[in-house]
Amino acid sequence: MENRINILQTEPEAYKAMSGLEKYLSASQLNPSHKELIKIRASQINGCAYCINMHTRDARKAGETEQRIYLLNAWRETSLFTEAEKAILALTEEVTLIQNKVSEKVYENAAKFFDANYLAQLVMMIVTINAWNRIAITCQLQPE
Repeated sequence: MENRINILQTEPEAYKAMSGLEKYLSASQLNPSHKELIKIRASQINGCAYCINMHTRDARKAGETEQRIYLLNAWRETSLFTEAEKAILALTEEVTLIQNKVSEKVYENAAKFFDANYLAQLVMMIVTINAWNRIAITCQLQPE
């Protein structure tokens, strides 16, 4: 499989705009572990090999354990994740798989763990990785 268009080369201003979201999120209050769990889980759901490869590597560098990374797609079946992390993962799944809405149950569960600013940052992280996944999949980016 070959790469298709290179958005950075073809539309650098669009890429710059996406990079602006990344810059904002890197300076946000979000816990590094929360960021990587979101990025990996959304990328798993979307089937983005490029992003799964990148973010599992980044998560390990940030101190995430191999076991938690391996079990992330079965997070409901293990006690390795905190209740707050489970709320983040449920929100990530519903936003990623969004059809008509994010359920009140999932949203309210996340809201009980995080203030409005942190919750807004979580939503922006989820939305941003979903956008990156769609770019990587459409352009057929290959894992390094």
